[in-house]
Amino acid sequence: MGKCGVIVIPLLLFLCPLFHGGISTVVARGQEGSEEWGYVQVRPKAHMFWWLYRSPYRVEDPSKPWPIILWLQGGPGASGVGIGNFEEVGPLDADLKPRNSTWLRKADLLFVDNPVGTGYSFVEDENLYVKTDEEAATDLVTLLEKIFNSNENLQKSPLHIVAESYGGKYAVTLALSALKAIEAGKLKLKLGGVVLGDSWISPEDFVFSWGPLLKDLSRLDTNGLLQSNSLAQKIKQQIEQGQYVGATTSWMELESVIGSSSDHVDFYNFLLDSGSSEAASMTAIELKKGIALKRYSRYLSSLRSSAGGGGGDLDSLLNGAIKEKLKIPENVTWGGQSDSVFDSLAGDFMKPRISEVDELLVKGVNVTVYNGQLDLICATKGTEAWIEKLKWEGLQKFLSTDRTPLYCGNNGRTKGFTKSYKNLHFYWILGAGHFV
Repeated sequence: MGKCGVIVIPLLLFLCPLFHGGISTVVARGQEGSEEWGYVQVRPKAHMFWWLYRSPYRVEDPSKPWPIILWLQGGPGASGVGIGNFEEVGPLDADLKPRNSTWLRKADLLFVDNPVGTGYSFVEDENLYVKTDEEAATDLVTLLEKIFNSNENLQKSPLHIVAESYGGKYAVTLALSALKAIEAGKLKLKLGGVVLGDSWISPEDFVFSWGPLLKDLSRLDTNGLLQSNSLAQKIKQQIEQGQYVGATTSWMELESVIGSSSDHVDFYNFLLDSGSSEAASMTAIELKKGIALKRYSRYLSSLRSSAGGGGGDLDSLLNGAIKEKLKIPENVTWGGQSDSVFDSLAGDFMKPRISEVDELLVKGVNVTVYNGQLDLICATKGTEAWIEKLKWEGLQKFLSTDRTPLYCGNNGRTKGFTKSYKNLHFYWILGAGHFV
């Protein structure tokens, strides 16, 4: 969507001594404001890395405290410190050039490599990878306790949990765990809300959306639609029977079938082709072993290149200059354990988190959902389907509320739509894909 599309979401969102497991904290201050980073040992031999940027645009207003965004990347196994920071919303891009549309203009930014094993985070024992979203949430609460509990300045700022893709599942489980810790007096922070961007909340609804959507777009014919729907039905049955690992395997098979039948439509923007011989030749096993994460980062790099940006190699950057700046241990490779993170969550990958969204709404937590019009993997059609399954008492009022158009710039063109009722808010972002 260009610059307007990048800036619009944070605008909308806010209108409506540390323990480091033996690894020292480093504090730096520069033209982008102050930075802090370090490790928290969330469990013995399990180390989670975080990076906090304090905004140079901060406005002190007691009636409207400056917010903090906790950014949760998807994958599972994709790095928030790397991808979310340098490819999406942080102060610098992958060429280390200033990003004019950085979200620091509206909030402080806290990036985390979650779960352990992602990005710079690491485990010393392969049995310590998390196997469920709840386990990931427990580790994140431990990290937040270490960062916030001894810092009264941070406690004054509401924390908005903003998630992308699979990160949405982390976000809703974390929010509930954080609320329990806050109520128990174990965690000292204010939860400002949860934001779900193109989030993998209900895998069943998404896989059922793929075939009909692509058929309407002429990327699948009737034969392809029948194959897609047949596999989606198989996935539904596996989910209902609690066969979640099998459902994950079937999901990979479905992606492969759609790739073949559509001549490799891009799952992050259905108007594009995947454009890679590597992606075109993917097998389910290769996908499981992390090719999907490389595709994830490669797509973002292509967006930067098409927009006139550089083509910086994120792996080289994070394992080179940034690793040196952050004083990451020599034996830690950025992304070195990401494949294992994906594998360990295979039994949770296809579990829905609709009930967690319901619980947050009942508790009065602000829940904002936004979706890019051109996304396929977390298609708007699927997002609308899981929202309609909510049991929240305000759902029917929300569904019957008319949408309001959104504009950007001076040309008066419609850039999206929004609707809200009480603490549920939805934004349809036109012209944008998975990474809005």
